[in-house]
Amino acid sequence: MLTFPEGFLWGAATSAHQIEGNNVNSDWWVRENAPDTRTTEPSGDACDSYHRYREDMTLLRDAGLDTYRFSVEWARIEPEEGMISHAAVAHYRRMVETALELGLTPSVTLMHFTVPRWFADDGMWRSPKAADRFARYTELALPILGDDVRMVCTINEPNIAAMLAGGEDPADLVAYGLPAPDLEVADTLLECHRRSREILGGVGGIQSGWTVATQAFQAEPGCEEVAHEYGYQRDDWYLEAARGDDWLGVQAYTRTIIGPDGPRQVPDHVEKTLAGWEYYPEAAALGVRSAWEKTDGVPIYITETGIATADDARRIDYLRGSLAGVHGAIADGVDVRGFLAWSLLDNFEWSAGYRPTFGLIAVDRETFVRTPKPSLGWLGQVARNNGLTE
Repeated sequence: MLTFPEGFLWGAATSAHQIEGNNVNSDWWVRENAPDTRTTEPSGDACDSYHRYREDMTLLRDAGLDTYRFSVEWARIEPEEGMISHAAVAHYRRMVETALELGLTPSVTLMHFTVPRWFADDGMWRSPKAADRFARYTELALPILGDDVRMVCTINEPNIAAMLAGGEDPADLVAYGLPAPDLEVADTLLECHRRSREILGGVGGIQSGWTVATQAFQAEPGCEEVAHEYGYQRDDWYLEAARGDDWLGVQAYTRTIIGPDGPRQVPDHVEKTLAGWEYYPEAAALGVRSAWEKTDGVPIYITETGIATADDARRIDYLRGSLAGVHGAIADGVDVRGFLAWSLLDNFEWSAGYRPTFGLIAVDRETFVRTPKPSLGWLGQVARNNGLTE
């Protein structure tokens, strides 16, 4: 048995836009319903989790998991600038209270890619008002957190957000050839993060950080400098920026091989997921080791890892490999404090629509009936044991 540290968190993650449904005031709703959209289908009702969150949390709890990571939607809380929806704030507070009632640890993310359409229309992260607006939003979210939410993520994957600044789609960003990030946007995101942490730090007990999509950049022989130049602005800079934070979230799915001209395409002969990424469970361990080194020892959570597949046995195998690698990193002294799988539900995966199925739970697209997959029970048993059977 590979035993994990006492108090290790076990759970699954979601994001609001991908599961709630009818998030009509967000920038992504506009994008996915535009005449020239690249999205294969709109999010629509998604998984109807805006109404079914208790059922989702109960399934997670009953499987044996103890932590639920979810995001709150800025576009619902502030649908127009300066217009505050107290009903939306109360809704997300009920989600926190439901998690606590069920004995779950709520892990709350303030921004998971989507923003209000008014914010996007006024320059988004390029606006000189961006940091002030995000700070105000953080203050609006404080009643949701109350006195009992301890783990708060300010910004999900700022490295991907900086790459999205040019209009790219999240579904394109980890398979091959990551676009260059907008470095001005990266600086603004870091300012937003730090302003948000200052506000959260004034609330007793909150531990805050951000999450980074680590790409496991691996250089071919003689290409180490190319890999460094390519990877630093897409990955390492954001890890280094987390120095001094309460924690850092690592989100890892695959690797990127760097040759003399940059990233290599995924070879035809390797196993690929439904997202088109190389099947590479070692990514999580490489991500936490890199994060531990680059942050000078900030505590780490795996806040996302998983696989898009229709074969749940491969999902179990992937999670097993990820956990074994993370356990090895812990044995070598890396302070990893939790493992949250992506995703709790088969959900809306941005431009790819609902085809890539990452979920531990299947969701009927018409009836919204939830059907737990064997992988949910498998991960729940690992959590009950706080260990992985070798």
